[in-house]
Amino acid sequence: MNTKKLFILEIVGIPFIYLCASLLHFVYDLSGGSALSILFGSVNESVWEHIKIFAVPFVLWSVIELLWTHPPFKKFISAKTFSLYFLALSIIVFFYTYTFFTKEPILIVDLISSFLITILTQYISYTLITKENHISEYFSVALMLLIAFFFMFFSFTMFPPKIDLFKDPETSMYGIIGKHIDKGAVFLDKTS
Repeated sequence: MNTKKLFILEIVGIPFIYLCASLLHFVYDLSGGSALSILFGSVNESVWEHIKIFAVPFVLWSVIELLWTHPPFKKFISAKTFSLYFLALSIIVFFYTYTFFTKEPILIVDLISSFLITILTQYISYTLITKENHISEYFSVALMLLIAFFFMFFSFTMFPPKIDLFKDPETSMYGIIGKHIDKGAVFLDKTS
C-alpha cells in the first residue's frame, strides 16, 4: 500500500467531504424534493440529517481511496467504519454539549466544529489504516456496524424515531417536512 498516496487522499478528502456536505445540505430544497435528494440530502435541520450529509461524502471518498491505494481490505473497511461512527458520534456529542450551555445552535460554531471533526475523522482513519494495530481482527464487527449504519441511513429519514436526534428544531417535526408549513405558526405553538 502506498501510504504517501493515502495521506494525500486523506488530506484532499477534508475539503471534498466538507464541501459536498455543504452542497447536500441544500440539495433537497434545490431539487424540489427529488427521491435522490431525500436519500442523500438534508430534509430538515435535525442533527441526524447533518450526520447524513457528512456520511455520504465520507463513504464516497473512502471508496475512491480504496480504489486508488489498494490497502489491505479488512483493515481499510474496519478503519473506515470506525471512523464513520466517530464522525457521527462526534457531531452528536459536540452539538448537544455546546447547545446545553448556549440553549440554541450557533451557525458559526456548527460550521467550524463540523470542519474540525472532518479533519479529526480523516486523521483517525489514516492512523488506523497505516499504523501497526489489530483492527483488521474486528472486520466482522465493522462489517455488521457498516450494514447497520446503511440500514439506519436509508430508514431514519423516512421513518425517524421520535427522539431529539431526529427532530427539526425549527418546526419540532420529524422526517420530511412539507414545503407549505408555516414555521411562524409552529414556533408560536411551541411557545404557548
